[in-house]
Amino acid sequence: MAIDAASFRHALGHFASGVTVVTMAHDGHLSGLTVSAFSSLSLTPPYVLACIDKSSSTLHLARHASAFAVNILGEQQSDLSNHFASKMDDKLSSVPYRLGPLGSPLLDGVLVNLECKLAQEVDGGDHIILIGEVVHAEVSDEGKPLLYYAGHYGDFQSK
Repeated sequence: MAIDAASFRHALGHFASGVTVVTMAHDGHLSGLTVSAFSSLSLTPPYVLACIDKSSSTLHLARHASAFAVNILGEQQSDLSNHFASKMDDKLSSVPYRLGPLGSPLLDGVLVNLECKLAQEVDGGDHIILIGEVVHAEVSDEGKPLLYYAGHYGDFQSK
């Protein structure tokens, strides 16, 4: 017997995850969205994956872009996560960014920027899984990650 969607969502909400914003550009259009379903996939080649809901208005752009960036948010950036989770059209108009070597928007002031060449797209039920080969990385050693757990933002406590 299969688990119902509400129970499944509730159970998985108890897995703490980092928070990212995936950004992309195609034919002069720039956009991005908040993604917590992100993971490293392979060291050789350097692959990551990001899962995007098929109902997302940003999916069309993500599927046609040849590259995307994963911006890993810091503990003080829940407002940035909420901004990119919104339904507004021009999400990058009020956010400082620069274009990476492949043309993807790299958000300023985040913990990590990863720019990826789109390697593969996989159907994942109600999501599309984008697999990207990381070709450029910038890391800030300042700050701690923004975490998401049971429907709330949290922070990382180190010893």
